[in-house]
Amino acid sequence: MFEGFDPVILARAQFAFTMSFHIIFPAFSIGLASYLAVLEALWLWTGRDVFLNLFNYWLKIFAVAFGMGVVSGIVMSYQFGTNWSAFSDKAGPIIGPLMAYEVLTAFFLEAGFLGVMLFGLKRVGPRLHFFATLMVAIGTLFSAFWILSANSWMQTPAGYSINAAGQFVAADWWKVIFNPSFPYRLVHMVLAAYLTTAFVVGAVGAWHLLKDTRLPGPRVMFSMAMWMATLVAPLQILAGDQHGLNTLEHQPTKIMAMEGHFESHPHGAPLILFGIPSQAEGRVNYAIEVPKLGSLILKHDLNAPMAGLDTVPRENWPPVPVTFWSFRIMVGIGFLMLGLGLLSLFMRFRGKFYESRLLHSFALAMGPAGFIAVLAGWVTTETGRQPFTVFGLLRTSDSVSPLAAPAVASSLIAFAIVYFLVFAAGTIYLLRLMAAPPHHDEQGPAGDVPSRAAGITPAVGATASGHAS
Repeated sequence: MFEGFDPVILARAQFAFTMSFHIIFPAFSIGLASYLAVLEALWLWTGRDVFLNLFNYWLKIFAVAFGMGVVSGIVMSYQFGTNWSAFSDKAGPIIGPLMAYEVLTAFFLEAGFLGVMLFGLKRVGPRLHFFATLMVAIGTLFSAFWILSANSWMQTPAGYSINAAGQFVAADWWKVIFNPSFPYRLVHMVLAAYLTTAFVVGAVGAWHLLKDTRLPGPRVMFSMAMWMATLVAPLQILAGDQHGLNTLEHQPTKIMAMEGHFESHPHGAPLILFGIPSQAEGRVNYAIEVPKLGSLILKHDLNAPMAGLDTVPRENWPPVPVTFWSFRIMVGIGFLMLGLGLLSLFMRFRGKFYESRLLHSFALAMGPAGFIAVLAGWVTTETGRQPFTVFGLLRTSDSVSPLAAPAVASSLIAFAIVYFLVFAAGTIYLLRLMAAPPHHDEQGPAGDVPSRAAGITPAVGATASGHAS
């Protein structure tokens, strides 16, 4: 039944599907690991039990989200060999070592200290435990570093040469790792992860404050989350602007698709707010635009000329409608985040921060906003790079494995069924954990671990002591 389908489209759909499921968990766990480190540091510094209770509360949630992220990430790596073997052959000498560096630094660091972080607070002491928590948080950031480096090299390849076999090989690893788009994309993604976590934490706090404004745990977590939104959302908008300028320099066709610039504008380009892009007609129908504002934003000059897709061969056009709308979703959510941060600041000054049902309802509605923005951002990035896997050098059609459409479609359907069953169960469990408020003497994952392994008899001395008492 899939004989008439394009195997390239199906392979891309499978990677996009698995990537979409995977990225939401690292985006959450990167921010949550750092949040846990902050909570434990505040507990050690102030001695306030509310910070320890919040730490144990979110530690259980982190454990589940981290596990789901690891499982979903393993599947993605296999696809390089199954669906994208040609890409693996051509780009493997560069992408392979970068992925290996991620395992050798981030994964080993996380794996080495995760057990201590989850179960060791009462076994190793608070200071050593805080060190383990800090190492896990740093490990998640290392993971973002290497994954973003590999993906950024595919966006803006640098420091490479091509050998006799037609493979990309590293001529300068420093330039490969720190390729032109990497610093901008790393900052943008890490800030996105922190905002994603902040809005989840804020939504959970708001949920419980809507029921009882006197709960100490939700009050603290909500206040911390709203400070993060207030301070980081403007930084993210600034980072996104700088990233856009970098993209204009190195991937101008992506900017053309994001902005809907099918035509060149020699005397200043408009900012198209909304419209219906038509790839076939090469124009944006029903466009609502602000004259010359596009040139002002991208080149800081109202009359700066802007090239359009009419200067690019059609076979090199990205899928404009998807890129155009995903970009607007991401930007729109970014400004909603800024709005919530400003509203929270206003309510603080009015003394109604913990009583405002408007603020709490807004924060609750914005709970999933970070995930949506991250997904929209990745869609913008990946579709805007098309029709290339390595921008300008290796086409997507030349990167796939020689598989027939039915084979790719069968695995895609299998992934869809398994993912929706397994990850739906995991998500429901996470929501159930969040639905209960943190309470006094909150226990972390170690609270459910037996004090000794099953089947092991206590020592004779301990048994005798127990009888004697």
